[in-house]
Amino acid sequence: MITSIAVSELFETHRDKLTLEHIAGNDGKDRFIQFEDKQLSVEDVPDVSFVGHMNFIHPHRIQVIGYRETAYLESLTTVERDNAIQGLYDGEPLCIIVANSIQASDELITHSNNSGIPLFSSLQNSQFIVNHLQYYLSHTLANRLTLHGVFLEVNGIGILLTGESGVGKSELALELISRGHRLIADDAPEFSRVAPDTLSGECPPQLKDFLEVRGLGILNIRAMFGDNTIKDNKYLRLIMHLEEMSEKQLQQIDRLRGSHQLQNILGVDVEQITIPVAPGRNLAVLVEIAVRNHSLLYKGYNAAESFIQRQQDFINKNN
Repeated sequence: MITSIAVSELFETHRDKLTLEHIAGNDGKDRFIQFEDKQLSVEDVPDVSFVGHMNFIHPHRIQVIGYRETAYLESLTTVERDNAIQGLYDGEPLCIIVANSIQASDELITHSNNSGIPLFSSLQNSQFIVNHLQYYLSHTLANRLTLHGVFLEVNGIGILLTGESGVGKSELALELISRGHRLIADDAPEFSRVAPDTLSGECPPQLKDFLEVRGLGILNIRAMFGDNTIKDNKYLRLIMHLEEMSEKQLQQIDRLRGSHQLQNILGVDVEQITIPVAPGRNLAVLVEIAVRNHSLLYKGYNAAESFIQRQQDFINKNN
């Protein structure tokens, strides 16, 4: 988990996208956007507000000044404006961004030079800056977990194939890829909690594009199938657990509803479906159908409940 980002690094990373220009104060090398509690994720700490429009009551770590904030400052008397700007800097923000191509005032430049707090300007809209940095920081500072499995996009949904080593995860993934679905990560996908109920998964850079298949070795999926078969990241919505089962275990599976349970990952409940592995079973088709059925459940339709209701209606009618 990344727990800190230098303001100078943030500036360099987003300089082009946000058209940032350093106009006063230091360059931010000694100032860090920091999240120190490694046991919590960013969204678990309500008092942390990393970026937002200028606020004196609950100061953001990155204060953004747009049209409304500028109009507010200009509406104040000279004394009131001096006090407001002093209060802005007394809150010790990590940096201040003047957006919307607005010319930074002499007061802001003077305070930044005196305090060493970086002052940046941008041609971009202030709300765009806030949204962009909020998204970046929530992903970068989020708590992370590496899971064993193959992470794929199937019919637009992020699914994680899990199971014991040698059960056939990579072979199944290869068949799904050959059927037009996309690979995100093999073996060690990394997941981060980017919202209270959302997990985002991606591939470690050193493993990107590659899939290990027993008997074939390491395969470069991008080189074999093209760029469209690789997806950089996806939200995790479904876990497909492959398991070899005995006859007794098979008989214990609910024939109406299947084998469904919830897996808790970083505080988020993710639906897990267990698929029995047996000779002759077309696992790729089963995965595709499971994803389609999951989409129907998400929309509010439950085939098992509909089937039960139909049988009950038939019994009531005949009685």
